[in-house]
Amino acid sequence: MSLWVITCILAGIAFGKISPAVVQMLGNWEIAQVNLPVGILIWIMIIPMLIRVDLKEIHHMREFWRGSLITLGINWLIKPFSMTFLG
Repeated sequence: MSLWVITCILAGIAFGKISPAVVQMLGNWEIAQVNLPVGILIWIMIIPMLIRVDLKEIHHMREFWRGSLITLGINWLIKPFSMTFLG
């Protein structure tokens, strides 16, 4: 995975050097202040994880409701502020 990420970073830098006008045009594509190419690529990155979710096992969430609440709390109450601080 690390090799893949490094390769993609280097390919992106090379693409930006070769055709900066195309990269600038893609950078201007936004909806509600969200860059569309970045949003699409993030969804493409997340889809493999979503596919592995076994929806037949969702009913077991009742047994582990505390873990679900902790995860929701961290992701919605703590992470946005910690990421803002780090950014």
